[in-house]
Amino acid sequence: MQIFHKLNQERTISAPFHLLRGKRSGQTIQDVGIYQLHHFFGILPKLSRKKYDEEISLLIEKQFIRTDEAGSYELMNNHIEDIGNLPFDGWHYRGNEHVFFARLSLIIQSLSHKKAGQMSFIPIQKDEVIQQWVKNFLLINNFQEGTIHEQLMAEMIHSLENTHIEEKVKSIIINRLAGYEVAGFTWQQLSFIEKVSEMDIQLLYIAGLHSWLNSITSQAEQYPLLNNVAQNVRINIPLTGSAFQSTQLFLQGYSIEQISKIRGLKISTIEDHIVELAMNEPHFSIEQFISGRDVQLVLNAIEDYNTKKLKVLHEVLPHLTYFQLRLVLARGDL
Repeated sequence: MQIFHKLNQERTISAPFHLLRGKRSGQTIQDVGIYQLHHFFGILPKLSRKKYDEEISLLIEKQFIRTDEAGSYELMNNHIEDIGNLPFDGWHYRGNEHVFFARLSLIIQSLSHKKAGQMSFIPIQKDEVIQQWVKNFLLINNFQEGTIHEQLMAEMIHSLENTHIEEKVKSIIINRLAGYEVAGFTWQQLSFIEKVSEMDIQLLYIAGLHSWLNSITSQAEQYPLLNNVAQNVRINIPLTGSAFQSTQLFLQGYSIEQISKIRGLKISTIEDHIVELAMNEPHFSIEQFISGRDVQLVLNAIEDYNTKKLKVLHEVLPHLTYFQLRLVLARGDL
């Protein structure tokens, strides 16, 4: 409902699905900037269309929204304040929080079995890349000496205590961990304990991991082991690969037309990349493409017509290109 509300009925019923899965299309990336949806981007990368449609059907049944055959929707109930704001940071993690937790859970399982003198066990994580990463981590940190166990535990306790999330969310994260003769809780078991749906449990868990990871990475010196486990999990340059290449050329002084020729891509594609740069780089000046006066005209039109639809804005301000309009919308400081 929060996503639908932010989209202001200006996209189809499918737009949130692509957003939640983290689709890297120009349209979805553009929507992230225009409608300030960074927090939700890619928080459910494995969400199936079937599950999404089931949730939409529930919203329709509860008369929160209604849809038509063309795929448009209309908000019937705008009371979303009771839902609250979960501290998602999808734009910077995009599902990578699961890599962090997979590493951590296997480390803890390994250390607990070593402490119990049982080095033969079935690893909770089947991914060979995760297994190899954990083996290297344990060897580098001299796990045989037995001190890493206490240090990691101390870092986990202290960092979680200093992460601003609900206690039940911390419990969900901890209860997912497994150790010697201790099985991690399933989503179904946690759903029963907390008396909410499995989807709600998973969303609480993801939001909790995002907050915890931000706490860990912002205090790296205080949590060296956990920061190591979080290595390469947070995306600090959230540009798509192609956009990154284009913006590197742009920052070297090449024009959009020159970059188009160098890369063999359409000018409209390079413009997409510049819009993505404007959306991600707070110090990037869009006034090299549009005057400050015109920026204000766009902001006024958005407020006057209560829309961020490019077609409407272009009709109101025909002297501006779609590219210029998108740059203003991408800034997000509306």
